[in-house]
Amino acid sequence: MTATAPHFGPPPSASPARRRLAAAGLLAALVGLVFGLLLGAAGPALAHAALTGSDPQDGAVVDTAPRKITLTFSEKVAFGDDSVRILDPSGERADTGTAPRDLKCGSDREYEVPLRTGLSNGTYTVAWQAVSADSHPISGAFTFSIGAPSKTAVSLPSNEVGGGLVGVLYDIARYAAYAGFVLLAGGAAFVLACWPRGAGARPLQRLVVRGWMTLTVATLVMLMLRSPYTGSGKLADAFDLDGLKAVLDTKPGAALVSRLLLLGASALFLAVLFGAYARTHTRREAEGERKDLTFGLAIGGAVIAAGIAATWSFAEHASAGLQPGIAMPLDLLHLLAVAAWLGGLTALLVALYRTPDIDAVAAGRFSRIAFGSVLVLTATGIYQSWRQVGSWSALTGTEYGQLLLVKVGLVAVMVGIAWGSRRWTARLATGGTGEEQRDDRGAEAGAGADADAVTGDGVEGAKAGAEPSGTAAEGSGAGLEEPRTPDAASVSAAEDPVRAAQLARQRAAMATAEQKRNRDADPDRSGLRRSVLAEVGVAVVLLAVTTVLTATEPARTEEEARGSTTATAPASGGPVAVKLPFDTGGENGKGTVRMNIAPGRTGANDLHIWVDGPGGKAMDVPELKVAFTLESKGIGPLPATPTRVTEGHWIASGAQIPIAGDWKVAVTVRTSDIDQTTVDKNVKIG
Repeated sequence: MTATAPHFGPPPSASPARRRLAAAGLLAALVGLVFGLLLGAAGPALAHAALTGSDPQDGAVVDTAPRKITLTFSEKVAFGDDSVRILDPSGERADTGTAPRDLKCGSDREYEVPLRTGLSNGTYTVAWQAVSADSHPISGAFTFSIGAPSKTAVSLPSNEVGGGLVGVLYDIARYAAYAGFVLLAGGAAFVLACWPRGAGARPLQRLVVRGWMTLTVATLVMLMLRSPYTGSGKLADAFDLDGLKAVLDTKPGAALVSRLLLLGASALFLAVLFGAYARTHTRREAEGERKDLTFGLAIGGAVIAAGIAATWSFAEHASAGLQPGIAMPLDLLHLLAVAAWLGGLTALLVALYRTPDIDAVAAGRFSRIAFGSVLVLTATGIYQSWRQVGSWSALTGTEYGQLLLVKVGLVAVMVGIAWGSRRWTARLATGGTGEEQRDDRGAEAGAGADADAVTGDGVEGAKAGAEPSGTAAEGSGAGLEEPRTPDAASVSAAEDPVRAAQLARQRAAMATAEQKRNRDADPDRSGLRRSVLAEVGVAVVLLAVTTVLTATEPARTEEEARGSTTATAPASGGPVAVKLPFDTGGENGKGTVRMNIAPGRTGANDLHIWVDGPGGKAMDVPELKVAFTLESKGIGPLPATPTRVTEGHWIASGAQIPIAGDWKVAVTVRTSDIDQTTVDKNVKIG
């Protein structure tokens, strides 16, 4: 926001107490509305995609070798060559090497991978990676066994797809792209809508052009890194032309190319804005031309900004999952509002620090734009939050929900700073009118003197300027050569037009320097600069959190992937799947235990146990114990001692279940020397 803070609550004529009460009431209502809608009834899951099932299931033991593997996802995904690998116990390929086939079954999407014939008994590993409909890479692995579980020589890479050095570079480029768009769109909007004379200010020109350069370079980097980011993870593959060609055939690749084309159009826009349009403010007779250019630039700039924003909205989270037809245009509005608010705020900060003639009128105009942007952000943010979260548990128990809370807190801090800056804005606006008029007249006079000197009227301009006027020219401007007497200066200027032009430029520079000193000495202006600087600092952090959010699995999808915590088994008896969340209370003490009990009948059973961290990654723990108790018959606890196979994966063979019944399965997890907990669940076995 800004200086500029929007005027919430009743009109300024109301008493301070009433204004504070109204502001508090409005803030409470907004918070209530946000969380009321945010935590409404949960709907279907959405981006990123999640693996919701498989056949055979994770950890299942089948009697005969299947002919195919079926993977079920919550939404459509894209597979590349060699995206699904099925490995036998010795690490050799068990699939035929053909691409997964989309079976297109209802709202879930099933993909089929054929297997080779004549597979031997043992434990098989299924490793897969894909790109979800919102452009983010996902990956995972699971095992199943034929006949009986066995040891396996398969060693899966520890890095997830989209991680490593390539992932870090891609995330940096993603952040730079958002920042560049904010500066480009928001800075240009600030010039056109708030301070048209700023089109000729070099600091603002540099800010907007650097935003354009940042966005362009970041987009090129993302385009080159896209193939290794979603595939091999090797930085060298960024220069693979075949990989680049494959990227261009995808929706994210098309979006990045479209962004580059729009950036080419925006370069022409900036050339007109800082060229022809800026020059109209130095000529009084160019009023009609200025109005025409303003209208054309406003329409063209809005179209280009909306087009660039659409390259995010139509290719990422908003384009997949629940209500994409509503989500995509609202996401586009959200991005434009962010750019208008944060980009304009940055432009105002640069103008306050680097230009001497920014006035309170420009700050007031931006205040109104900031207020409108906050309203748009609030409305679209409520919808997006409901769409991506949907429940209290998802808000507090997922990484996405926790980041969203951080983002809401940062926005609240910015609004609080902006509310305090209203005092500086109001004082600057009420106390600066006369000074601004004097500054404008001084700037016009200085510009006129400079123009006269250049266009040939330098003799008369120098004669007039050489007369002693009692201004601040005396004693200021180190290094300026001051004529000893007015007559000598006039004669020198009359004889030397170059000297006359030099004197005129010196006087214009001295007038500008004096104006800047007066502005910097203004306590209202200094207070406003400090306030806006604080807002920009918070905005930088806010933009970083937003960038991380765009790459984080939405809370709805994470909850869907976690599935139910109840045990499941076929009605006629069969393998039993158990999922138990745990928390030992120590550092890194939260996770989930997944257990498969096969064949799930009386007698000897094999246990496959996986320990997952909060993000679903394999979690290594120093100790794991399992015990079975049939309380209705007073049997147990019967211990089973699992053996660690690999990180996060344990196996116990021959666990005896003497009779059928409703058995309590207790799992003890130790995550450190002192942090340990036991969780249990009743399951029907036999």
